[in-house]
Amino acid sequence: MSQTARGDRSEPAKEAGADSPHLDDGDQKLAAEHTAPHALIIHELVREEGEEALRRSSSALAWSGLAAGLSMGFSFLSLALIQSSLPQAPWRRLFDSAGYTVGFIIVILGRQQLFTESTVTAVLPLLTNRTWATLRQVLRFWTVVLLANLAGALAFAALISPPGLFPDPVRQALVDTGREAVSGAFGPTMLHAVLAGWLIALIVWILPSARSARLFVILILTYVVALGRFSHTVAGTVDAAFLVFSGNGTVVQFLWRFLAPTLLGNAIGGIALVALLNHAPLAATLQARPEGRDVAGTAEPQGAKSGRSD
Repeated sequence: MSQTARGDRSEPAKEAGADSPHLDDGDQKLAAEHTAPHALIIHELVREEGEEALRRSSSALAWSGLAAGLSMGFSFLSLALIQSSLPQAPWRRLFDSAGYTVGFIIVILGRQQLFTESTVTAVLPLLTNRTWATLRQVLRFWTVVLLANLAGALAFAALISPPGLFPDPVRQALVDTGREAVSGAFGPTMLHAVLAGWLIALIVWILPSARSARLFVILILTYVVALGRFSHTVAGTVDAAFLVFSGNGTVVQFLWRFLAPTLLGNAIGGIALVALLNHAPLAATLQARPEGRDVAGTAEPQGAKSGRSD
């Protein structure tokens, strides 16, 4: 990489419009505010959020993960509520898929801890600081968040499963959605889950530069997940577990035809296809960066924090 390349961190990065003779100080500030952050800045924002998450106590992660699992239940329920009001038609999926976005909006904007979202935030600190201590932190983090997410999703599925809670059309839509979640073979379900993990993890990468469009980023990408019926570990757990609790499915179906391939696929999509691909182009720059300096080349403040709070 040349010394004049944008990735060179020997000098502070110039803000957009800083060299323009036609802009005064106020105009230069506006130009900087409307410029998308560099890839390295996004990487460091996500990494710092991940490091903050890794420092959280197991109890804080568990409560946040439980809340996320419960919230994701509204994706399943909202999709079924919309679907039950639509006629059987080829275009029905274009409309009911909008309901699937509800849980993700609650979780991401509410800063709740979601396993598929955290595959990127947790793995970037490990890729940057490859030590056994960091690996142990990441494994603890993933284990606590995943188990809490699943517990919340199972609780939501049990909550909405009693007969008579919803009108027959809604209950039938819930059953149909659950059957679809466990209908695929292991391989295709895993590949669908790779795409879901990829898209959900990309949300994490895009949000720092989205600014006021954050809601639309979440809506569009999660809508695509729903439209393709790509398998998602937490949201799909509500679908598949509802079948079991309502007497329309078995535990074996839930574990083997849904959970195992979906968890594997989401992890591959989130870690390998996003974290590694977005980290690899910046690896050399990160290794060359002076210790104790931030992405703009200035000294890092002591005790600086970002991301979720406890």
